[in-house]
Amino acid sequence: MNKVYCCFPGGKHKALTMSYDDGKVQDRRLIDIFNRNGIKGTFHLNSGLFGDGKRVDPSEIPTLYAGHEVACHTVTHPTIARCPLPEAVHEVLEDRRALEAWTGYPVRGLSYPNGSVSKEIEQMLPLCGIRYSRVVGSSDSFALPENLYRWQATCHHNHRLLELGDEFLGLFKKQYLYLMYVWGHSYEFDDKDNWDLIETFCEKMGHKDDIWYCTNIEFVDCMEQFRQLQFAADNSFVYNPTAADAWIRVNDGEPIRIPGGELVRL
Repeated sequence: MNKVYCCFPGGKHKALTMSYDDGKVQDRRLIDIFNRNGIKGTFHLNSGLFGDGKRVDPSEIPTLYAGHEVACHTVTHPTIARCPLPEAVHEVLEDRRALEAWTGYPVRGLSYPNGSVSKEIEQMLPLCGIRYSRVVGSSDSFALPENLYRWQATCHHNHRLLELGDEFLGLFKKQYLYLMYVWGHSYEFDDKDNWDLIETFCEKMGHKDDIWYCTNIEFVDCMEQFRQLQFAADNSFVYNPTAADAWIRVNDGEPIRIPGGELVRL
């Protein structure tokens, strides 16, 4: 029987994603650094807080964040676990509605404002069209998330960033999938005067042949695409019922692309 492994796009076994909150004007500089190094990020915005002079202008959203992901951070950034549940629903849905009007695509991600989450909020999010949400803190791990609604990053950028980056670059065992996930706030680079940290990290990590650079939602969708593949009982063929390509590796061979809507003999 064939031994099948899930792969990231292109047959890669490592993925890097970045996640930044609040939509402050420092996002402009951060995105320029990402773009120069081929790195993708997810930017969590509060649609009700624009116009304070500290945040980007909504008119910038379609161009500034092009090639990256815009995701929710609630309308007004409350500590939502302390709020009535209908208020939390309103904060998420209205943020989606506003951000989708600016981006022109479905907004399906969230990061919890102030890291605030409860079991009831976690259960509510799928009903609001949210596919994942990030908590705060650092896991110091490259493992894939087990619960997408309590998704913890590998590290904040002020926590062992370069050390963990070097460790990630050295991973080579292709029988595993690895994810490095970095989070923070772009204004923190001004506060700590350490833009050189993220510059060094992105120059070190960018444009690597064995790394897939993705947004948070692209990672989620990739995992979902693999789960939707329909394999024969003996893994001799596979049908992809979705419109998107999926990637697998069979018997330690070369990566195989499974085109959307096609059946492939293995």
